[in-house]
Amino acid sequence: MSEMPQQGAAADQQNAPRLAVLTQYIKDLSFENPRAPQTLVQGQSRPEIQIAVDVNVKQIGQEQYEVVLDLKLNAKSGDTTVFVMELSYGSLFNIANIPDETMQAILLIECPRLIFPFARRIVADVTRDGGLPPLMLEPIDFVALYRNRLEQMQGQTAGEPPVGHA
Repeated sequence: MSEMPQQGAAADQQNAPRLAVLTQYIKDLSFENPRAPQTLVQGQSRPEIQIAVDVNVKQIGQEQYEVVLDLKLNAKSGDTTVFVMELSYGSLFNIANIPDETMQAILLIECPRLIFPFARRIVADVTRDGGLPPLMLEPIDFVALYRNRLEQMQGQTAGEPPVGHA
């Protein structure tokens, strides 16, 4: 009789939501320092840095998803480009037993949140290796990015002209 509760617990574990990082990798990395060494001279004003963030998801297998965090950084001092960096940092996740209605949020919020610290370290290391002070990115609000994406998608479908009308 003691085997029945154990079997029930094993079944519960098999049906429990699961999210596991299988691997992480640099998918693409580009760093341009076009005005070096002039822009590396101390005493230069701190550059203005523009950052663009995007998250892309692709299903690889039945429970496997590739999540790629794309970061594009453009640093300028006045009209002079100090550096340009593009990083696509990917991770392969095993995700199971997640309800369909929450899967998109998991993929576009939680997964990038898990890999962001690693991408942040790469940005800091590459800018330092480029002769600049290490750039420590502020935490990214992936919830806000997700909401913006949903609003854009809803706006596109709402803004489409009705079919069959001129």
